[in-house]
Order: sequence, then C-alpha cells, then structure tokens
Amino acid sequence: MPTGVVYVRRTGSQGTRFGFIVSKQVGNAVVRNRVRRRLKAACYAVSADVAPGADVVIRALPNAASSSYAHLSRDLGKALVKASLITSPSPVESS
Repeated sequence: MPTGVVYVRRTGSQGTRFGFIVSKQVGNAVVRNRVRRRLKAACYAVSADVAPGADVVIRALPNAASSSYAHLSRDLGKALVKASLITSPSPVESS
C-alpha cells in the first residue's frame, strides 16, 4: 500500500478492530486528522466484508497526506486482499 502499511494480527475473536498510526511525518495536526478520518471511513466501508477475528493497524505514510479518499480506500482494499481478510475490494465512490 503506497499510502500506508497494514499490519494484521489474527486474534480468533468475534470481531475485527482497526487502529491507525498517523505520525508527524504525515503533516500537521489538521492534515493528520484528515488522513485518519479518511482511513476510518474507508475501514467502515469495508468492515462488513472483512473476515472476523483480526486486529488491523494501518500506519499512514507521508504521501497519504496528498491522497484522495478514493485512493486511500483503493490502497486499503488491495492491502486487505493481500492479507486475506477480504476476497475482493468493493468499488468506492469519491467523497
């Protein structure tokens, strides 16, 4: 995922939890919060498709600051497919 790195830990629990790491390298507080909100919305959009029993941590890279929601969501979908948490990413509408 060029806009971030995804870490997955299988827990065997009933649900899936998402966490976010957005450091100061991404930008100032306004930019970091915008990136976190976009990632959170992208995770919410795919949460119904994600296999239960995993903790997913997404670390945003500096180029996430200039990426659109659609781009972040597309990258997240690809990373979740690679981690075998979803079978195929669903198309995302831009916001």
